[in-house]
Amino acid sequence: MKQPVFTGSGVAIITPFTNDGVDYGALSDLLEFQLRNGTDAVIVCGTTGEAATMSPMERSRTIALVVDKVGGRVPVIAGTGSNCTETAISQSREAVEAGVDGVLVVTPYYNKATQRGLVRHYQAIADRVTKPVILYNVPSRTGVKCTAETYAALAEHPNIAGVKEASGDFALIQRTRELCPEDFYIWSGNDDETAAIMLQGGVGVISVAANVAPEAMHRLTHACLRGDFVTGGRLQQELRRLCEALFWEVNPIPVKTALAMMGKCREILRLPLCEMEESNRERLRKVLADYDLL
Repeated sequence: MKQPVFTGSGVAIITPFTNDGVDYGALSDLLEFQLRNGTDAVIVCGTTGEAATMSPMERSRTIALVVDKVGGRVPVIAGTGSNCTETAISQSREAVEAGVDGVLVVTPYYNKATQRGLVRHYQAIADRVTKPVILYNVPSRTGVKCTAETYAALAEHPNIAGVKEASGDFALIQRTRELCPEDFYIWSGNDDETAAIMLQGGVGVISVAANVAPEAMHRLTHACLRGDFVTGGRLQQELRRLCEALFWEVNPIPVKTALAMMGKCREILRLPLCEMEESNRERLRKVLADYDLL
């Protein structure tokens, strides 16, 4: 039986920048902040990490630094997806060579794919790496959506661990649990759906909110892992306003703005992302203050 790459709260960590490149000092400090506060895994160079705007060298150095600084204390998972299968294979192999514990591979965007194409895409990647592959289904960004039947076909591969589900489609999650074996694991890809997805058999979350509230997301997921969904649901409700605020503008604009307000990074985003609207910035500051994060 396949084991999950992690259970609980995995942070989809931001990439702090300077005007000239990656701020590796700030990234190291962010990692220690996460680990001190119970984060169960670190996901580097994903959407929240602005990987699409990083050079290949920056991606390689950032993944290597995270692996080194985490030092085996929790699993490290690298975002390695592409709309070119060969590029995804190359990036995944490079991340595995750097020492990651798994790779997160988004569905191909822009050129999209049929369901048969998705199966072949992921099988080709999983055949070429020695660490588990986590699928990433986020149709709002990619324009393509996996079906439960596609998950069932991919679940047969010994190197495919499961999926980060960010479709918002609970019928899909229910159907996936019906068709897939127990060791095809589901992680929530939306912070505000974490408890609900875990109630349906999910094993955790790959979280944006954990960047600013790692201990709270850890407590929420571990309550659910214990089967205490009353507590998990209450904690989910308590985090509602924060989760909502972090998506007032496209991710990761609000979360990076929040971390800058908390003094943990510079407020530098790479185009086409830009600074948060002033009205939203002030609303965000108030929410952070209400959660005692400032």
